[in-house]
Amino acid sequence: MKPVKKTKAEEPELEPLCCCEYIDRNGEKNHVAACLCDCQDLDEGCDRWITCKSVQPETCEKIMDTISDRLRIPWLRGAKKVNISILPPLFLLPVFLRVASWHFLLGVVVLTSLPVLALWYYYLTHRRKEQTLFFLSLGLFSLGYMYYVFLQEVVPKGRVGPTRLALLTCGLLLILFALYRAKKNPGYLRNPAHNDRALSGSQVECQNRKGPEKPKGFPSADLSGGLNNRAPKDETKDSPRTSAGSPAKGKDDWCAKCQLVRPARAWHCRICGICVRRMDHHCVCCVGESNHQAFILALLVFLLTSVYGITLTLDTICTDRSVFTALFYCPGVYANYSSALCFTCVWYSVIITGSMAYIFLIQLINISYNVTEREVQQALRQKTGRRLLCGLIVDTGQYNRGFLRNWHQFSTLGAHPFHHPAEDIV
Repeated sequence: MKPVKKTKAEEPELEPLCCCEYIDRNGEKNHVAACLCDCQDLDEGCDRWITCKSVQPETCEKIMDTISDRLRIPWLRGAKKVNISILPPLFLLPVFLRVASWHFLLGVVVLTSLPVLALWYYYLTHRRKEQTLFFLSLGLFSLGYMYYVFLQEVVPKGRVGPTRLALLTCGLLLILFALYRAKKNPGYLRNPAHNDRALSGSQVECQNRKGPEKPKGFPSADLSGGLNNRAPKDETKDSPRTSAGSPAKGKDDWCAKCQLVRPARAWHCRICGICVRRMDHHCVCCVGESNHQAFILALLVFLLTSVYGITLTLDTICTDRSVFTALFYCPGVYANYSSALCFTCVWYSVIITGSMAYIFLIQLINISYNVTEREVQQALRQKTGRRLLCGLIVDTGQYNRGFLRNWHQFSTLGAHPFHHPAEDIV
């Protein structure tokens, strides 16, 4: 009798992890209680710092990698990793705002330095092509903390009725809902030829325990936001060019990283590590064909809610002055710590609202001229676009079909992502 051939290799039985155990970056089983053990890089860095010697950048990167790998919370079937970039806003923002409430000059220094630090961190992560949850954490925690201060310091003064409070709360919930929609799939392009290479969950877990190399960016993603494996690097030259969607002839663009032909107006996001249909830009999320409308809605609702909250707060702490006058001149506001904290939070909200208003204005202009932010940047580099109003408006002229038709196309954006001609995709 012939022996039966095994079609599949038997997978090794994996021991279940307890709530405090995890598989570290080296593929070894570790425990949350051992987070302070085996810290050679940290010990070396502290020794050099104590002896006033310079710490090498490579040592700092190793220390940060070790901290981010061991920063975990107990969870079912293994401890979950916590992204270290979400923690600074949770601690620094309340401290900075409360310190700024002590004196007018401290408020000027702190509120001036916060945008500078945020822009510096954005430049640093954007240059390194790193994914970070810092700005998403900062935005969400800013919303929550401003609402908390409003409830604790403004509402008890008695000038904000239940109707106004309910309206402000509804605006906050709408912002969160719009952000949730904006964080969904922006229109990732996937390579159908590589779909059969997706690994099962047990195979992925087995590879994680063996300690695979950490990939940079996302692999590939399906239309629902799931991740699929990419082709190996050595197949870049030999793999056939697979078209994603229905691109127009003469405007196709081959992406060697994703191994597919991109339709017109699609770009490869270097932060997400994948191509996106009609990519506009990447901020807290990648904004593309499928979530651009939700992004605009989130900006609009945020601006309306923020202006309304600022108006209610100033009307409460400076009762005898108009809102615009109270913003620049509110005598006696620093005599009481409660009113000083409210006034500081108002100016912090004004700075954030002004920044979002500028982004919203740029987005409205781009939609009116049927251009994306990536196309604007490319036109400025190549000096191919027509600049108006000192560069505030950049018209490439390639996809502009008129104001009304441009907005009509944007309103139907993403409804039929696979059937639009490339030149008609907004």
